[in-house]
Amino acid sequence: MSTLAPPGKIAPGSLFTDQAGRIAQLHGIGIQHLDGLFWAWGEDKSAGPTFGGVACYSSPDLATWTFHGHALTPDPHVPDLAPGRIVERPKVLRRPDGAYVMFLHLDSPDYRDARVGWAIADRPEGPYRYLYGTRPLGHESRDIGVFTDTSGAGYLLSEDRRNGLHIYRLSADLLSVEALVSTTLTPAGTHGYESPALVEADGLFYLFGSDLTGWSTNDNKYATATSLAGPWSAWADFAPPGTATHDSQTSVIVTVHGTQRTSHVYVGDRWRKDDLFHSAPVWLPLEIGGGTAQVRWRDLWTIDPVTGVIS
Repeated sequence: MSTLAPPGKIAPGSLFTDQAGRIAQLHGIGIQHLDGLFWAWGEDKSAGPTFGGVACYSSPDLATWTFHGHALTPDPHVPDLAPGRIVERPKVLRRPDGAYVMFLHLDSPDYRDARVGWAIADRPEGPYRYLYGTRPLGHESRDIGVFTDTSGAGYLLSEDRRNGLHIYRLSADLLSVEALVSTTLTPAGTHGYESPALVEADGLFYLFGSDLTGWSTNDNKYATATSLAGPWSAWADFAPPGTATHDSQTSVIVTVHGTQRTSHVYVGDRWRKDDLFHSAPVWLPLEIGGGTAQVRWRDLWTIDPVTGVIS
């Protein structure tokens, strides 16, 4: 059994709890910093690997979590959300009109459907109304991520192991895929990385991903480019080689724009395939700049959401 993080602290490899002392279901999460709060949407693993709902939480500091219920729930009348289905990697973007758009990895238990789902709500906590699912531009899609550039344009990151890791530009309303921007492959050129995340720092884009090793962890990689269209640099480690990214898999990179500094947080999952409910988060400070990215282990740490200072 994993340990519990001390109140108000981030302890990599330890579980967060909510305001009632329940284990926070922050698996495969998406995070957005909105109006002074960090909002997180995670996979509720009460049903093991199959769909148990998208749990929604808020936090002032990435350490103290309030549960707001399920933003999206299993529904036997909606085939894509039925009990027994695979619904993973919930990510949310807010539109200029105030609507919240949720993106999901939708799949069958044998992972052959490989589609993206869309849902929408007028509040971050939902409830979200499911819209539809599809393969973006006909391509398979499993693990996903999202990104917004400085102009406000939205992007979908999607793992298509047959063809590579795709970056798609979304439509202005975020409800469909408009164009394929670029595709990257592993160093061997045989497949794409999964669990993608993307950030921009000082005019340079940093793309993160994990190799295809199932529930087992591996040395996650990153690449850089001055344009989302590429060309992308060679892939490199951002954690010490051989540590399997401190035994974790990338979920998202959080950027905190503080009054004293801009900080980045690596948000990863340490999957326990036989007890996914208790799979522990591995969240660590991530140093990004000058074309390099490096995550360093910290036993216990905090981040000031106002100043951006990590202690």
